[in-house]
Amino acid sequence: MKNKMSDFKTLPKARIIIVIHSEDKEQAARNALLAFGAGAGGIFLINHSISASKLLECYEHVRSMFPDQWIGLNFFGLAPLPSLGLVPPTASGLWVGDAGVIEDAGEQPTAAEFSALRADRGWNGLYFGGVAFKHQRPVKDVAAAAAAAKPFVDVVTTSGPGTGQPPQVDKIAAMRQALGSHPLAIASGISPANIGSYARDADYFLVATSVSQSESELDPDRLADLFRAFRN
Repeated sequence: MKNKMSDFKTLPKARIIIVIHSEDKEQAARNALLAFGAGAGGIFLINHSISASKLLECYEHVRSMFPDQWIGLNFFGLAPLPSLGLVPPTASGLWVGDAGVIEDAGEQPTAAEFSALRADRGWNGLYFGGVAFKHQRPVKDVAAAAAAAKPFVDVVTTSGPGTGQPPQVDKIAAMRQALGSHPLAIASGISPANIGSYARDADYFLVATSVSQSESELDPDRLADLFRAFRN
């Protein structure tokens, strides 16, 4: 059985979480400094171009610099169980692209197995699980998928159809209604121009493309623009 939310580390106070495409320790730390300096509630480190072991090296370096900040990990392309096997005890969060929830199934064996292993390991970070997420299995009923994920996923995390593409506003509204007060995150396409359209229904925004000057480097001016737009 899944632990109660109170058993997990506190959710980020600020609603914008910056995603850093990690390449090495120095690059990850440099961009973490930019993200936290801009006001991010936390960061996710992801390994598009490096191995999982190198990502863990980046994480340990960044964690040593920011021992009290919210720092999560995404082992790109890995399923929930292998990801859980790698995540360090000190990681604030784990994000996977596909939580393995099937909206029209009576039982959720993949999600249930994740919860059981998580309880056995005693990992107390926050699980951001992908539901109706880009490049995954098409979902016909996003509200049903969100409702099915609710018992297993701390922060139901969805996206638009592709990298840098925002989701339909009505998709987010339907998932919000199905989830009630349960946390919901958007992980693609959020920019200064559209963040206000989702501010009522989404709890967290995982942002990279619109605040970056390249695949691996954040842009301080674009970061400032995003946070300014959100405050306004």
